[in-house]
Amino acid sequence: MKISSRAQRIEPFYVMEVAKAAHALAAEVAHSQQPMVFLNIGEPDFTAPPLVQEAGLRAIRDGRTQYTPSLGLDALRERISGWYAQRFGVAVPARRIVVTAGASAALQLACLALLDPGDEVLMPDPSYPCNRHFVSAAEGRAVLIPTTAAERYQLSADKVRAAWNERTRGVLLASPSNPTGTSIAPDELRRIHGVVQEHGGITLIDEIYLGLSHDDAFGQTALAIDDNIISINSFSKYFNMTGWRLGWMVVPEVLVPVVERLAQNLFICANTVSQHAALACFEPESLQEYEHRRAQFKERRDYFIPALESLGLPVPVVPDGAFYAWADCTDAAHKLGVRGSWDFAYALMQRAHLAITPGRDFGNAETQRFVRFSTANSMAQLQESVARLRALLG
Repeated sequence: MKISSRAQRIEPFYVMEVAKAAHALAAEVAHSQQPMVFLNIGEPDFTAPPLVQEAGLRAIRDGRTQYTPSLGLDALRERISGWYAQRFGVAVPARRIVVTAGASAALQLACLALLDPGDEVLMPDPSYPCNRHFVSAAEGRAVLIPTTAAERYQLSADKVRAAWNERTRGVLLASPSNPTGTSIAPDELRRIHGVVQEHGGITLIDEIYLGLSHDDAFGQTALAIDDNIISINSFSKYFNMTGWRLGWMVVPEVLVPVVERLAQNLFICANTVSQHAALACFEPESLQEYEHRRAQFKERRDYFIPALESLGLPVPVVPDGAFYAWADCTDAAHKLGVRGSWDFAYALMQRAHLAITPGRDFGNAETQRFVRFSTANSMAQLQESVARLRALLG
């Protein structure tokens, strides 16, 4: 069977490949003294809070399971609009909000709406691998620009200007970022957007971890800068609804009918039950619970990163959001007699029954030196992980 060149361009999602190996080993060691601990997947250990679960069950009982409009339930778009006003003090009209089947669908819709074959999109290296694959699937080309710890692993206006050419269509950023958990300083983001606007390009920003920002200096939506910025968001991370597959995008008004037409054909609509459940995310009781959980994520970060560094796994930039630690494993790998983050990750899996993610997924800029730990796990599991690392690394 002939496979399309488009499909062949998409690399494996190595996070999931490592996860498969970890789950296979987990079955073997499940009843041992060291069952597998998973710090590899970026998924909160929390589930949707009670009001959200009840709203989903109520929608099923009441038979509210038919298609919704392709742009999403009007009530949910209004709730999201209200959240921007309440949380960020930014006016985002509901008419510019498109509810999608997860942030993944939002990114796919954005790329299909805006990219022609051969268009190039500038992205930081390291960055989340699927973002560049969305560009590739739309027949575009992701151009990864190496970044450094001094730059918080984010692009700068100077680098965007230097990399721009006649094929460049825009930038795809993430703030806070996966795998580093770092955000773009608002002033620098404004300068980047200025360069993009000068060239008539698009600024697309992944803000799915914005709700999990821990630093007021960074915890502001890019939508405060300009209505022409396209923001991608999700109910997966801050709202703890990963498997519900629900997200949204905020687009300029001129793009709404374009995205709607694509969504009608590709998805019809986002999951109806998930949409009805998500209405309850914005109830005061739910928001209070989310803020309590956000504080717990920060506590985990503040425990885990110093512990990693004490074990010879330095984290060059303390993340200001999300739930990741981007750690240099060079010296630790040497202690275990292996080289590079891929072999180091497998060594931890086999010798300590600890699953983490090697840097291979996230780009080429020294990613062989780095591993990503997810702190989206309980404090008890993080403490157990540190104890195993200490036993292994000394």
